[in-house]
Amino acid sequence: MARRQLIDYKSLDLSEKVVTIKRVTKVVKGGRTFRFSALVVVGDKNGHVGVGLGKAMEIPDAIKKGIEDAKKNLIFIERNDADSIYHEYVGDFGGARVLLKPAKEGTGVIAGGPARAVLELAGIRNIRTKSLGSNNKKNVVHATLESLASLKTPEQVAKLRGKTVEEILA
Repeated sequence: MARRQLIDYKSLDLSEKVVTIKRVTKVVKGGRTFRFSALVVVGDKNGHVGVGLGKAMEIPDAIKKGIEDAKKNLIFIERNDADSIYHEYVGDFGGARVLLKPAKEGTGVIAGGPARAVLELAGIRNIRTKSLGSNNKKNVVHATLESLASLKTPEQVAKLRGKTVEEILA
């Protein structure tokens, strides 16, 4: 996974989206205890996005914890002029694989539910995706985030290869 830098989220205008809420059960001597697990994505629709998981006895508390966790895990995504990504990439997490393909202006976000939440809150407006492998929402969200974090700009690729940006794009 790509190296993440610490981002000060207090200065960002973040919006959040709850991807899934699950009821989880723990069986103890006195019976069953029910808790809720909330998977939340936060982003400023301008390149910053993060994912968090919160667990609590009540749904609102689980969502609140998920939002706080997501804010701590923010990453920045570089986008091109068409608010898309620079190149194709397949992200892996657990059993889920997500294929991200750049798209031209006017395409929109072509993605399933969990991946769509991450992409929209990251500010990507033109992209095509395909979920491969597992449909587990948590793994799909993390695979999408991992693939976004691993993307490279033409400047980064040129620096790695010791060439100019024009040579890379030609």
